[in-house]
Amino acid sequence: MRIQLSDHFTYAKLLRFTAPSVIMMIFTSIYGVVDGIFVSNFVGKTPFAALNLVYPVLMILGAFGFMIGTGGTALVAKTLGQGRRETANQYFSLMVYAAILGGAVISLAGFVFLRPLAAALGAKGEMLEYCVLYGRIILLANPFFILQNVFQSFFVSAEKPKLGLFVTIGAGLTNIAMDALLVAGLRLGLAGAAAATALSQLVGGLVPVFYFARPNSSLLRLTKTRFSGGALARSCANGSSELMSNISASLVNVLYNFQLMRLAGEDGVAAYGVIMYVAFIFAAIFIGYAVGGAPVVSYHYGADNQGELRSLLRKSLVLTAAAGGAMTALAVLAAGPLSRIFVGYDPALCDMTERGLRLFGISFLFAGFNIFGSAFFTALNNGLVSAAVSFLRTLVFQCASVLLLPLFWDLDGVWLSVAAAEAMALAVTAACLAANRKRYGY
Repeated sequence: MRIQLSDHFTYAKLLRFTAPSVIMMIFTSIYGVVDGIFVSNFVGKTPFAALNLVYPVLMILGAFGFMIGTGGTALVAKTLGQGRRETANQYFSLMVYAAILGGAVISLAGFVFLRPLAAALGAKGEMLEYCVLYGRIILLANPFFILQNVFQSFFVSAEKPKLGLFVTIGAGLTNIAMDALLVAGLRLGLAGAAAATALSQLVGGLVPVFYFARPNSSLLRLTKTRFSGGALARSCANGSSELMSNISASLVNVLYNFQLMRLAGEDGVAAYGVIMYVAFIFAAIFIGYAVGGAPVVSYHYGADNQGELRSLLRKSLVLTAAAGGAMTALAVLAAGPLSRIFVGYDPALCDMTERGLRLFGISFLFAGFNIFGSAFFTALNNGLVSAAVSFLRTLVFQCASVLLLPLFWDLDGVWLSVAAAEAMALAVTAACLAANRKRYGY
């Protein structure tokens, strides 16, 4: 039975509705993970470290799609909740066209400035050339990656989360198959891994365009639209928290790499890369739930259904707590096997990675609440509070932690930094939720 945004959501219905978005985000996170596995095992440690060094830059350049997608979805879902479907389709179309244009400009700039950026991050000699090779191939497909990030949110507002899941699975399988062919089979090295990811992003970005451009059974369709600076500005402002979250996380990754190069050299960067791959998949569960649940929150906010808002918040906090506990336990118990998948060929590096993953895993106890809290306020069209939570969580607290904790615990301080930052951010998230209860009636 089709689940609609206007429904009352039980735990079971909420899980069914958000499950496609969760799986969709997991498959999206697998892109970089699959590249890492193949590069580490078939190409070598230096190319693997180069991939990890340049990856945050590529994520910053793709974060524009998260801003347009989450901010635009909140506006579109709210408009649908008000019963203005034609206007919602015009807003939706405007966001997609803006993403295409903005993505092309951003990708061109990244292509031109990638070499000096990689050098500024500390890449030299062979490592620098690997960074530029991988990054420029990826940037050719970056506009499609931006589109894919946009459509991840809009598939939910269109009441087609399963279709979004199928598109993402198709893109993920493309990446895995092409990595196996180009890296393991044809031995094209780092260039093959980059080409595999670029092809998968092409699939993830173009298929939704073809679907929404034609008559379809969803709530949304691409149509002719007029430029509305106000609507675009509101969406960008509202989605700025997601943009800030992604950019801040990438900038913090750069800082982590600097600290790790100082404390443990190339092995530290490689170990951190493995931990980040695992963290991407775990965090994708929280992010997917937030992406899947946000349009429901926006719809009922637009419909002024405060009772359903209270129910959604309460259920979401319970589910987040359960997921966080399970993820922390899994990170601790599976740290050894997960480390061996990536760097089992180097015992010392494997031991470093295993210990780091166990300490890092503590952060999952807190991270889900902060991710959901930021998305919750975005869904309520309160971009200011959402951005404040994201800014403090992903930049201020993490920078402070990664600079201070290693002074006391050396390398262990780096691994514990995210947990410390998430714990501090949780206090901010709880305060924001409490302070805005009367305003929104949840």
